[in-house]
Amino acid sequence: MTLDAAAAAEPAAETANADATFRRAAWRFMPLLFICYVVAYLDRVNVGFAKLQMLNDLRFSEAVYGLGAGLFFVGYFIFEIPSNLLLHRLGARRWIARIMVTWGLLSLLTAWVTTPMTFYVVRFLLGVAEGGFYPGMILYLTYWFPSHRRGKMMAVLTAGNPVSGMIGGPLSGYVMQSFAGIAGYAGWQWLFIVEALPALILGVVVFVILDDKVQDVRWLSDQQKALIAREVGADAAKRTHGSVTEALTSGWVWLFCLILFGIIMGSYALGFWQPTIIKSTGVNDPFTVGLLTVIPYSCALISMILVGHHADATRERRWHVSAPALVGAVGFCICALSEGRIVPSMIGLTLVASGIISALPMFWALPTSFLGGRGAAAGIALINSTGNLAGFVSPSVIGWLKTQTHSLNSGLYLVAGTLTLSAILVLVFVPARLVNR
Repeated sequence: MTLDAAAAAEPAAETANADATFRRAAWRFMPLLFICYVVAYLDRVNVGFAKLQMLNDLRFSEAVYGLGAGLFFVGYFIFEIPSNLLLHRLGARRWIARIMVTWGLLSLLTAWVTTPMTFYVVRFLLGVAEGGFYPGMILYLTYWFPSHRRGKMMAVLTAGNPVSGMIGGPLSGYVMQSFAGIAGYAGWQWLFIVEALPALILGVVVFVILDDKVQDVRWLSDQQKALIAREVGADAAKRTHGSVTEALTSGWVWLFCLILFGIIMGSYALGFWQPTIIKSTGVNDPFTVGLLTVIPYSCALISMILVGHHADATRERRWHVSAPALVGAVGFCICALSEGRIVPSMIGLTLVASGIISALPMFWALPTSFLGGRGAAAGIALINSTGNLAGFVSPSVIGWLKTQTHSLNSGLYLVAGTLTLSAILVLVFVPARLVNR
């Protein structure tokens, strides 16, 4: 081999070694984080399926349901930043395990709510318990992957959203239909009981398996640990917001809060109201409703993986957030114009799911490109908690509008508008030099 050939082969070998090392790290804990997120999202929005029965059983109005569904996010907002700072201080293993066990217990208690007030209290406490979970996992990924490798990891993690829909729809419908009356409990009560158990089990698994720091693991060689530390360290050196104060007072951080708020408005409109939209087309059987929800989520899973790979390959971030958000907006408009027809409603829901679920992981590549250290812990938590206030606003406002107008259409047009606004904010105000890395 000539000297030139040897020189050319060396960078290629280093790249292959780096790819293999990060791939090994991903296979070590990404499947576990993915499963945890599936369960988290399932426990967060299964109230949308329980609604099909519990409103009649408990004589709750649509407004009571919307407020109760949304109160989760008030507790989530209040405890998000302190929770993420504690995770940064105490380590992901202990803190994520704590989060999962406490939210599992509170999700279980939802089976025994009897009044609007008990429903409100349990939903609020569930948000308190889960505060810090999703931003904590995003923060954890910044410890292990540099920016140019994190898009695919975020897509894998956030794939838990559509997968929870694919699994949760048929599972929820089956439990509500088949378990009704067993031991004197209604189907919606069994739904909360059955779907709370995985969170309790996974909390123990996380405590046993997850590793807090790269340098402490035994399943990587010293050279591999040094490689990860070097790439992550070089990436962290480019970040400009490393302290809590810098993160919380940054105009960029607050801009991203607003952008995420608009996207989350659409996300929870889908999560909480998709079963209702399908039922409005004349499909009354809960299990059939659940099966039909698999279609939008299956398409969304494929879409988000393709978008994540393309974003990492091109190192372009802005259009990979904005274009999917606009697709979701179009989907909501189609749902509103479908007037109870099953085919156009399913086309609209498929566009909504594909757009929103593709936009969310790509969004997180934007703020994590410049937030680092304690600034990342605080900034990610602030963005996520403020953005997730839309989880309170979305079901509450849509529930109120539906009560007032006896139609979902005005609410669907509202969330189409927030998605469009988020896309415009990204394209107009977020410079490529800040986020395209």
